[in-house]
Amino acid sequence: MTDPTLGSSLPAKPPEAASSHNETPTAVLAPPPAPAPLPGPAGVQLWMHRVSVFLFVLISAVAGVLLIILPCTPEWTDNYLLLSFPGLRSIVSNGFFRGICSGLGLLDIWIGFWEALHYHEQQ
Repeated sequence: MTDPTLGSSLPAKPPEAASSHNETPTAVLAPPPAPAPLPGPAGVQLWMHRVSVFLFVLISAVAGVLLIILPCTPEWTDNYLLLSFPGLRSIVSNGFFRGICSGLGLLDIWIGFWEALHYHEQQ
C-alpha cells in the first residue's frame, strides 16, 4: 500500500504509532505511584505480640539467672535425681560442666535483652 500524500511506495504508519511520536513522555518523568500501605496488625494482634516478646524476655532472663546461680550451690549435685546415678553426678559436679552451664546462662540473658532492645512494632 502506498501513501498518496508522499507519492512514494512507503508503507503507511498506523495512527497509534504516529500519535505516539507527538506526545511528550510524561510517564517516564513522573514519579512512581506510592505503594499501597500495608494493613497493620489489629489491636489484639499488636498486644499479643507485645506480650509474647515480654514473656520471651522474662523467661530468658529467669532461665539465665538460674543457670548462672544454680551450678554454684550444693543443690546442683546433692539432689534426688543425681543420687541414683553416680556416673552422671561426677560429670555434673565437674567444674568445666558448671562453667558451661553458667556460660549458657549468660548467653540466655544476652539473647533475651538483645530481643528486648531490638523490638519494634510495625507501623
